[in-house]
Amino acid sequence: MSGPLSSAQNGQKERELDVHHLTLEEKASLTSGGSFWATKAIDRAALPTITMVDGPHGVRMPRGEGDHLGLSGSLPATCFPPAVALGSSWDAELAERVGRALGREASLLGVDVLLGPGINIKRSPLCGRNFEYLSEDPIVSGVLGTALVKGLQSQGVGASLKHFAANNQETDRLRVSSDVDPRPLREIYLRAFERVVKDAQPWTVMAAYNAINGTFCSHNRWLLTDVLRDEWGFEGLVVSDWGAVSDRVAGVAAGMDLEMPACGGRTDAQVVDAVRDGVLDEAALDAVAGRVLDLVKKASERPTRPEPVDADAHHALAREAAARSIVLLKNEGGLLPLDRRSRIAVIGEFARTPRFQGGGSSQVNPTRVDAALDAIRREAAGEVIFAPGFACDGSGDEPGLRAEAASAAADADVAVVFLGVPLEDESEGFDRTHLDLPGAQLDLLEAVRAANPRTVVVLSNGGVVLLPFADDIPAIVEGWLLGQAGGPATADVLFGGVNPSGRLAETIPLRLEDAPSYGSFPGELHHVRYGEGLLVGYRGYDAEHRAVAFPFGHGLSYTRFVYGDAAAVQSDGDVLVSVPVTNAGAVAGREVVQVYTALDASVVQRPPRELKGFALLDLEPGQTAVAEILLRRGELAYWDVRVDDWVLEGGEYRIEVGASSRDIRAVTSVALRGDEVARSLSMESGVDEVLAHPVAGPLLLEALERNGQATDEHALRVLGMFPIGRVDGFPLPYNEALRIVGEASS
Repeated sequence: MSGPLSSAQNGQKERELDVHHLTLEEKASLTSGGSFWATKAIDRAALPTITMVDGPHGVRMPRGEGDHLGLSGSLPATCFPPAVALGSSWDAELAERVGRALGREASLLGVDVLLGPGINIKRSPLCGRNFEYLSEDPIVSGVLGTALVKGLQSQGVGASLKHFAANNQETDRLRVSSDVDPRPLREIYLRAFERVVKDAQPWTVMAAYNAINGTFCSHNRWLLTDVLRDEWGFEGLVVSDWGAVSDRVAGVAAGMDLEMPACGGRTDAQVVDAVRDGVLDEAALDAVAGRVLDLVKKASERPTRPEPVDADAHHALAREAAARSIVLLKNEGGLLPLDRRSRIAVIGEFARTPRFQGGGSSQVNPTRVDAALDAIRREAAGEVIFAPGFACDGSGDEPGLRAEAASAAADADVAVVFLGVPLEDESEGFDRTHLDLPGAQLDLLEAVRAANPRTVVVLSNGGVVLLPFADDIPAIVEGWLLGQAGGPATADVLFGGVNPSGRLAETIPLRLEDAPSYGSFPGELHHVRYGEGLLVGYRGYDAEHRAVAFPFGHGLSYTRFVYGDAAAVQSDGDVLVSVPVTNAGAVAGREVVQVYTALDASVVQRPPRELKGFALLDLEPGQTAVAEILLRRGELAYWDVRVDDWVLEGGEYRIEVGASSRDIRAVTSVALRGDEVARSLSMESGVDEVLAHPVAGPLLLEALERNGQATDEHALRVLGMFPIGRVDGFPLPYNEALRIVGEASS
């Protein structure tokens, strides 16, 4: 906030912090920014400003008034691993601790709301902002998003859950309409938001730039009021993304509470005029202004003297989080962990000049940055040789750098090659056009591998990249963007100080063309059609039986885990899955036990399997423990477009427990009683719908038999496509059909 209030000011604020004590102009002004990062103060009511700044993986507090992209710089803060990495930890407890640390730093810097976390689904691997998002799956995103919000808000700093909703690309992001059908919208793109809102009640939700099915999120009443508030029970404030508001009056009417940044009074005047002209109900303005007052009150309850931050402790937490986020993709012949006594060639400029975060509004000014090269030299007992191999900006003598690197590799016992995506190719504001690593880096790797087959690749990238060398390189480490302590965290994993436990939260394809969204991304003429429907990410790869480089959920360990038989029982309407897991190796390790469900005989389209829960087990060598994973009944339901509601379909659900979406270790099943779908019948109802009705179904079968109509499965399947009112004379008289529908409706 702008500064602590005296006890007298606090008393006055409590007395006057009511929307009905404000003038029309004050109410309107309260619902837009007072500056780029702060709300407006109302001195007459002793109402202070509150400050919102960018996150989500660090506090980006501008040095001055600044700008949204931080070109003027920001104050130092811990740069924790971005969401692309933290999502691969699958660790809610760790995410909550990171959230608490972010909250402490934000509080110390006078920040009231940190703009994050971002939980949008990684619909396409080309999305330029995927480094800020957690997963291609809504359960992973929802669980970790909830943990981050809880941790942050435990320190008296609000979260801003973003970007609500279906903000899955940067191309034309301020104008594009995400055209998505009701089922994928609910089951894929809104499900994570629903879980976080219900479980953690973030102080704010950020309305996205884009439109959904033609209506911009910032003035979409269905999204902001009908769904967010009325269905989910959201109690907080909706803030616009910076510059997202195209119609301020429509936004107020829809439930968009705060336009950011400052508008210079221009749209405030539009709101005042709309109320005076009778275009906008003043009660709608009262509601949004009241929620701004509620947010100011929440912020004012934080202690005015926050505890100091231990920068070293936060750096250590960033290192722990980074190590837990690293995914060991491949490790043939046990090449990793490295022998500390071996002669190691470290190759690649990223080892010396780390790529540790993405570009754009989330770019943090770190308190320090530790490089992997320095950490490897500290950990190694033998000689470490370094060759840059390439320049990050593509300059330099590529053949000379490549030859130097190959020579270093030839003289070493093992070569560790750091490759990745340059910062200029991956940032907020634009989408990627391909998934390839730079050609110079691939040429470098080929030269190194030819010189020394014992080669390890370490990747630094904010989104997945193609791995054409995967069959030829014995060990591959997916390092993502790991924050300021990613260097020593990488060394921890390479030398075995940390047993890798990261698991892919997104699929790595063999080709861009294999991605389910390919062909319908990023759209055209201000529209993008979500043509893959429900088949997002691994759902689509599995449904099409497409080979992938590495599947969703995949990740190796330096030990081996054995699964026992799984069991599934109903528990207060939910499903409790349990499975014993044994560490059959020689070192302690962590397994991420994943539970997928399927319903083969379904009335609606379903992917072959869908993640519905997961659990982490830390096991000593030889230890066995039972993982218990609760599957929520509501998250087993599908969105029924006939009744516009969630419906749990009855049937025998297959429960698959495994180490990835394509590494299923145990299978069981559970029979669930479904919800009754109460639908009124009409003469336009299909014969199949009439047959499924508890009253009309038996009457129709009786009538068909009485009229000599075959009622075997084939005959009913053919007849089922007809509306009941159009079977006049074949096989029922119209009046007979009308009687059946009437009796069912009475």
